[in-house]
Amino acid sequence: MKFTLSWLKEHLDTTATVAEITETLTDLGLEVEGVENPAERLSDFTLGYVKKAEKHPDADKLKVCLVETDAGDQQIICGAPNAREGITVVVAKPGTYVPGIDTTIQVGKIRGVESHGMMCSEREMELSEEHDGIIELPSGEVGQRFTDWLAENDPAKVDPVIEIAITPNRPDALGVRGIARDLAARGVGTLKPAKSARISSAFPSPIGVSIDYDTRDGCPVFCGRVIRGVKNGPSPQWLQDRLKAIGLRPISALVDITNFFTFDRARPLHVFDADKVKGGLRVHLAEGGETLEALDEKTYTFQPGMMVISDAKGPESIAGIMGGEATGCTEETVNVFLESAYWNPVTIARTGRALKVHSDARYRFERGIDPAFTPEGLDLATQMILDICGGEASEAVQAGEVPDVARAYRLDTDRVQSLVGMDIPASEQRATLEALGFTLDGDMAQVPTWRPDVQGEADLVEEVARVASLTKLEGKPMRRPQAGVPKPVLTPLQVRERTARRTCAALGYNECVTYSFIDRAAAELFGGGSDAAMLDNPISSEMSHMRPSLLPGLLQAAARNQARGFADLALFEVGPVFEGGEPEEQQMQVSGLLVGRTGPKDPHGAARAVDVYDAKADVEAVLSAIGAPAKAQILRTGSAWWHPGRHGVICLGPKKVLGVFGELHPKVLRALDVKGPAVAFTVWPTEVPLPRKVTATRPALELSDLQAVERDFAFVVDADVEALNVVNAAAGADKALIEEVRVFDQFVGGSVGEGKKSLAITVRMQPKEKTLTDKDIDAVSQKIVQKVGKATGGALRG
Repeated sequence: MKFTLSWLKEHLDTTATVAEITETLTDLGLEVEGVENPAERLSDFTLGYVKKAEKHPDADKLKVCLVETDAGDQQIICGAPNAREGITVVVAKPGTYVPGIDTTIQVGKIRGVESHGMMCSEREMELSEEHDGIIELPSGEVGQRFTDWLAENDPAKVDPVIEIAITPNRPDALGVRGIARDLAARGVGTLKPAKSARISSAFPSPIGVSIDYDTRDGCPVFCGRVIRGVKNGPSPQWLQDRLKAIGLRPISALVDITNFFTFDRARPLHVFDADKVKGGLRVHLAEGGETLEALDEKTYTFQPGMMVISDAKGPESIAGIMGGEATGCTEETVNVFLESAYWNPVTIARTGRALKVHSDARYRFERGIDPAFTPEGLDLATQMILDICGGEASEAVQAGEVPDVARAYRLDTDRVQSLVGMDIPASEQRATLEALGFTLDGDMAQVPTWRPDVQGEADLVEEVARVASLTKLEGKPMRRPQAGVPKPVLTPLQVRERTARRTCAALGYNECVTYSFIDRAAAELFGGGSDAAMLDNPISSEMSHMRPSLLPGLLQAAARNQARGFADLALFEVGPVFEGGEPEEQQMQVSGLLVGRTGPKDPHGAARAVDVYDAKADVEAVLSAIGAPAKAQILRTGSAWWHPGRHGVICLGPKKVLGVFGELHPKVLRALDVKGPAVAFTVWPTEVPLPRKVTATRPALELSDLQAVERDFAFVVDADVEALNVVNAAAGADKALIEEVRVFDQFVGGSVGEGKKSLAITVRMQPKEKTLTDKDIDAVSQKIVQKVGKATGGALRG
């Protein structure tokens, strides 16, 4: 949003400097992005008087001029055709920077004759594109600053231009008056009374307006009037100067007036050439396929449901966005229909995005303008057209009604302290809201129609704090309890997530944050892809379903890295996964992925391909860190995306699954284009049982001063019996005494017989109350043999 200082002062009575205004605007939340102040870049230029001008002795088109300046008479060489004796000029003395030619003037010689400065044209000073000759001033004193002369005689050329960034929630600041209102509320001047207009209707409008019933939500009110007998020529100089200053090209008086109100009061308008309109104007939804050549000379095809303004011939305007070329105003226009309407922001935004058309009107309508100003904006623009272009106005015609956006919220003056931490007197709070246009009735604040962003009591507090300046907010320590330790803020699950994240990072993994949406094919690889987890409005076809696991995102990240030459990867992620579309079908998950080798190649062969035991070690470290029991079963009942013979499910019983680890199925790696060995693990933190007693301290370290005993057993079992079954059976013989069971040998063939194998295990027994005797050890050994035999059908090897 751009505006000039003089434009601002049309609404704000202030003596503040540009620096004070810009600082205040940023502090109010209207961040200043730039200031273009011609007076600053032209401050070194002064006025001079040409006392003599003679032809250069060695150049036909150059003249040697004797110029009187504030530094005395100076000799200046000039090639301008109008350089002559007796004129007042603008002089750039040596050392002056000339912005139009990006040069700092120095004393130099031109064709052997010294020149001590330069006489400037308007283009060289970036005042206009005029470059036919140097500036000739009708008056002025020698030595006077050129900026001072401009301020007295042509102030528009030294009018500072301020550009501010507008957040989407402040559509009122898209008009100069809204900006002035904010500054006045801060105390940087006084808001001038708003202009009003009373139009004398000379005749009924020959053009009627209507809104289709199914379009009332998109266009609640549409009004306008015919103005006949206008003369559409160039707009007045003051209007052209304002539009040029903010980067708009003056077109004609009628068009310039509508552009003026777009920026002055955030009230977009449109003028139709009334003689080109056939019948009345109708606001309706497009059926689809209609076309319109718009004012930007592009042809647009409407989709079904887009709002259109049509006459008897067909579409004449993209409603609320841009008018049509066929009914546009030209210099020959003598009768116009001036339109003012209120459009639904969502409908305008949807149409503008679909057609890819941008305009100042769309920018304002899709953010929400003041609906109550619709008829008044029509009258004000009508009055300006009558003043500038002449003519006479018809009665106003209107379809629909101005929407009722009235709402009020309770002003609790104590909430400023609790929400913002600022101590502002109640009287000052009320005065601030009134200055911003709120109407106070007791403790209820009626919201002005131009503030659609104010939607609750907290917004009233925000307005008060914003105007008071958040820079006055002082940092204070938070209140602490008088004694004792405060209760923990994080939930047990949040603590586990943080611990798991830190543990994975300590193990050498890099954290990934992937989208919660994946494509159907990837979701189906991991048990998802159902309609229950499908998005109604996906942002792309590759993000159509909620992820059933974190592994698809990690594998896709690995594939992207491999495509760029990074083969060895350790990635992890902590985040939610979705079994379906209901809230209770969402759960937290921790997943890690190892791809490639354990390290870079070296001459000693220390690096190797990652395997299932790397994943097993890491998942056990994560589970241990988040408080999982040390003794857990490992089963081979994992899902189809795990390698059937190289994975393990860590669980407390067959239904209480804590995690899973292993190699990923080759078909999954091929589908996601991941090369090389890949192992992974997944942990469900919510499945880890909570401790029975919650304390702020760690449990006591349990150590035994009794000697541990290890015994070896060799069992002959069928060749298809898994070693894990033997280990689990042996460990269950005496859970209190047996601390660890591990396999140390396997033998197939030979004396054990066909279809058989020998599995050798070591059982470590750790007594806690007394030293084990041979009798105690034999009893446990017998239980181990019995348990293994019952579970596997194996027998002790002779």
